[in-house]
Amino acid sequence: MTLSILLIFGLGTTELIFIALVVLLLFGGKKIPELMKGLGKGVKSFKDGMEGMEEDFKKPADKTTPADQAEKKV
Repeated sequence: MTLSILLIFGLGTTELIFIALVVLLLFGGKKIPELMKGLGKGVKSFKDGMEGMEEDFKKPADKTTPADQAEKKV
């Protein structure tokens, strides 16, 4: 699977090593795990939000209009 993805982008082993070294030089060894942790939290938050949206679409629609709801509050 990973090999087929790399072939699509035309990246070989040498290019991947070069990219990894550049990332290591730019961010340093201590900062990379922090960046990956933040990225993981962001992806998890996005997935949770998508699940919430799916649940909203599966619920039956409320038949009252926003005007009716405003009248109930008053």
